[in-house]
Amino acid sequence: MKLVVRVKLLPTPLQARALEATLRACNELANWLSQQGYVHGCTSRAALQVLGYFELKARGLSAQPALHVIRKVADAYTTLAANVRAGNLGPTGSKRREKATGKAIAFRPRAAQPFDDRCLSWQIEDGTVSIWTTNGRMKNLACTGEKDQLRLLASYRRGESDLVHSGGRWYLLATCEIPESELDTAPGDFLGVDLGIVNIATTSGGVRHSGRRLNRARERDRSLRRKLQRRNTKSAKRRAKRHAGKEARRARDINHKISKRIVAEAQRTGRGIALEDLGGIRERARLRKPQRVTLHSWSFHQLGAFIAYKARRAGVPVVYVDPAYTSQKCSQCHHIDRRNRPSQAKFVCRSCGFVEHADLNSSHNIAQRGWWMWVCGAQSAVPALTLIA
Repeated sequence: MKLVVRVKLLPTPLQARALEATLRACNELANWLSQQGYVHGCTSRAALQVLGYFELKARGLSAQPALHVIRKVADAYTTLAANVRAGNLGPTGSKRREKATGKAIAFRPRAAQPFDDRCLSWQIEDGTVSIWTTNGRMKNLACTGEKDQLRLLASYRRGESDLVHSGGRWYLLATCEIPESELDTAPGDFLGVDLGIVNIATTSGGVRHSGRRLNRARERDRSLRRKLQRRNTKSAKRRAKRHAGKEARRARDINHKISKRIVAEAQRTGRGIALEDLGGIRERARLRKPQRVTLHSWSFHQLGAFIAYKARRAGVPVVYVDPAYTSQKCSQCHHIDRRNRPSQAKFVCRSCGFVEHADLNSSHNIAQRGWWMWVCGAQSAVPALTLIA
């Protein structure tokens, strides 16, 4: 399984200027090569290497960085061609498709640049890296990270690492190949996970991952965002952009914590995990405006992805079930009725009289469906993910 570990760099002002110059030089030459490949109609890796390798070296790049620039440009055109074939850019003749294919691909001045082991070496025990720059080899560049991340880096790092400049900070994104835990025995049961608006996640074990503090923080985020959007000044836009980063990081941190607890609960009790297949939920859901805002302000896909890759590492099977009627169905007698939900939080079966918290009842239904899918021969649906730790 691939896991991407992000390591923060701590360059001095002089080192930061050298890194900045390196990124700009690599991306300027990537734009030049992209333009040449577009004009000559040759965008494959081999054709671009014949077209621009010696010119890239003449313009200041060493052999390996020149090859990485060629690969970056070729991969960008390969991705564009794949999106065109898949119809992601619209039908033939559409404005969006013409805009994407009617000119050479351009790279931002600070776009990420890959480095391999010939251009980058790690001294993890010393907390430093040595990296190639356009000004020569830069040694003793300080780096830092969490102990678990550095342990993964020392044991499982493979392949290339990307130099990234984001929010005024420098990072290296390193790929680690982590061995997967094997499933020794079949799960005795499944832990159902109901995803919702008021409670982000509710498990069939009776744990609700949410609370007043979290919901109030989400409401404050929305209120501040609306206020800044109404002002529409330069300072308001700067603050909104800065706050958006904080909001995204908070949501990511919460999703990591929730997914870790869910996987730990399933692993401890010898159960698999049953998740709702929420593909297309934003298009299907018919909610009032305040609920729509809440639905779109939380990344349920990210939470599901975190659960999936943590389960993959722990050897816990994951199945995805159809969420239809899980909120209206009684987990005891299986009676389905819209009137079983007199309120958002309360479930009262009109057939057998069973009373339960609505989200907990839904999680029981999801767990039952996950178990029956497994009994009927369903395989673990954990995808092969590449995620940032």
